[in-house]
Amino acid sequence: MELLGLTFALFGAALSTLLAGIGSAMGIGIAGESAAGVMTEDPDKFGSCLVLQALPGTQGIYGLLITFVVLSKLGVLGGGAAVAVNWNQGLQIFASCMPIATVGWISAIYQGKASAAAIQMISRKPEAMGKAIVLPAMVETYAVLALLTSILMLMGVSLG
Repeated sequence: MELLGLTFALFGAALSTLLAGIGSAMGIGIAGESAAGVMTEDPDKFGSCLVLQALPGTQGIYGLLITFVVLSKLGVLGGGAAVAVNWNQGLQIFASCMPIATVGWISAIYQGKASAAAIQMISRKPEAMGKAIVLPAMVETYAVLALLTSILMLMGVSLG
């Protein structure tokens, strides 16, 4: 039964990186398409476009962070032997990974859409860069809340 618990825990960790990473890649791609269009007209807007395009990438980082926390909790970072994890503990760890996995995935896509719109905004009004950053940053709020939820849930799982 310990192998089943470890499997659940590792599957949750993998999903946190996988889904949040997929969302980030999609969001960055959406914003990148918009940025490419703007830069064909005005290559000098590269820096502004890059900042806005990079914003949806944070969710992938948050998912990876949760994976590191899980691997550390399991004792498998650095090639050590994993701690004993029963199926119930494994499911708790799996459930703890789901907030950042799902919210990270979805919010990164929507942040990419908001970033694309903000990129279009600065193409016409470069002086509005500060306002343009705030719009996709609002979506980021929910990814941060999901990250904090996953961390707090993981802290509540006791192993051993």
